[in-house]
Amino acid sequence: MRVLALCNDALYDRVSPYVDGEGKEHPDNALRFAALSHAASCIAQGLPGLDVPHVVHAHDWHAGLVPLLMHAAGVRGVRTVLTLHNMAFQGAFDMAWADGIHLPRIYRNTQHAVAWDRLNFLKAGILHADRVTTVSHHYAQEILTPAFGCGLDSVLASRGDALIAIPNGIDAHEWDPARDPALGENRYSARDTRPKTRCKAVLQHAFGLHAREDSVIMALGSRLTHQKMADVAVQALPRALDAHPQLQVAAIGCGDPAMEAALAELAQRYPERCGVHIGYDETLAHRLHAGADILLHGSRFEPFGLTPLYAMRYGTIPIGSRVGGMVDTIRDPGQEAPLEAMRCATGVLFEGDSVDAMTAAIDRTLCLQQRPALWRAMQRNAMTANFSWNHAVERYAALYRDLVGDLAEAVVPRVAARPKSSSLLALPAPGLADDAIPAAA
Repeated sequence: MRVLALCNDALYDRVSPYVDGEGKEHPDNALRFAALSHAASCIAQGLPGLDVPHVVHAHDWHAGLVPLLMHAAGVRGVRTVLTLHNMAFQGAFDMAWADGIHLPRIYRNTQHAVAWDRLNFLKAGILHADRVTTVSHHYAQEILTPAFGCGLDSVLASRGDALIAIPNGIDAHEWDPARDPALGENRYSARDTRPKTRCKAVLQHAFGLHAREDSVIMALGSRLTHQKMADVAVQALPRALDAHPQLQVAAIGCGDPAMEAALAELAQRYPERCGVHIGYDETLAHRLHAGADILLHGSRFEPFGLTPLYAMRYGTIPIGSRVGGMVDTIRDPGQEAPLEAMRCATGVLFEGDSVDAMTAAIDRTLCLQQRPALWRAMQRNAMTANFSWNHAVERYAALYRDLVGDLAEAVVPRVAARPKSSSLLALPAPGLADDAIPAAA
């Protein structure tokens, strides 16, 4: 596989690709990501020495202009796919950017790239891509409603069968307790989870928790944001800690400064029972999933939900919101189902975003944990569930084949001359670095 990188230090040499050191979006993001889209469009039109692709696959608003620019350039025989990872982020910018990013005037309207009197890169991609995919079946249904469509539900509905769901996957080798180097000598598998007890001791030490074997550790590992219901969690946790003396909490994450402060206050309020790490550490995250018994993962909306899948791989039972991808991946027969039905479960789901609902879900999960045989069955179900990328790869390959169809030129490499005109070349200083990043096949 050949990899091309768009190199321009003035545009891309930043601490973060999306935000500055204070977490604010870079003020020139419209230009930065328009340049990326123009580069992709130029390749699709044909550049000397480069094969013309059969499919251009764009992700989220950051590449949302690609299908529109290819349409504007009259590209034929190259199909486009746009994958939606999070409808809440749409790449909305003042109309004043339209000239600077070389958006053709005929596209500066609500039929193409404008929503609420602003440029909207995501809308442009949704309307002009040959196919629009999203990362879970339930989220694909949700975003067609006003509650989850973030104002673009009617735009998505207009695409009809062009909107499809291809669920994400996880790296089953990286997230594998049987081979995880972060666990040292405490690796374990679904067949033998006894070393998980030692992982718990390691986690207790890392988070300053009292070393009790009979404790139940509930982990939190996500961005501390409104979406992730951090505001609800900081109210539900004291209730749970007060009601369940055996409960301990280990939290890792960063985000809203107010939520960070609230978690830090909880750690002071419940010494040796609540430990908090503000920030993110990959090794610590692996140890968090390995040593915890339960993962608390509330979310007001969740396109897919990777963290619960990591937890399940390690036999840590997730508590999740009944939204988005978690509806597809966390099996919960429901609170009204017979208790024995939970032997087929992999976690616990709750409705809504109230403190009462989250607290009740924690209570319910702790009751289940007190039944060793049932809990072991849930752990086994969770650890053996297949969430690898294999199925997603097959679905994407099938999608590409469907898009390309029987075009004769699809079976041979295609090389084209440089297009007669290129908007990219007129943008301030971006350049295409051929083979800037080597990649193995």
